[in-house]
Amino acid sequence: MELKGYQRSYLTKLSHEINPSVMLGTKGLTEPLIRQTEEVIEHHELIKVRFVDYKKSREELSLELAKAVDAQLVRVIGNIAILYRMARIPEHRKIRIPTNK
Repeated sequence: MELKGYQRSYLTKLSHEINPSVMLGTKGLTEPLIRQTEEVIEHHELIKVRFVDYKKSREELSLELAKAVDAQLVRVIGNIAILYRMARIPEHRKIRIPTNK
């Protein structure tokens, strides 16, 4: 599912309340970081990833990480990437994305 502009805006607004839960540091995009991201996004649906290092390649790394955990890259703002993935179990879904403007 590709997010539309108004859906990205909605998720960006929701993310203002969230603290970064994944930190991408000196080791880069490693398997343990991908596993951690997978666990966090499964529980929260909408997460922030802070780039402590690799700030110049944050766009590319954000896309790689989103692809690795089967999520949507909502937006990259500064050194923060916002990722969204709908919970796989319908009863665990917390976020309802608007379907039309």
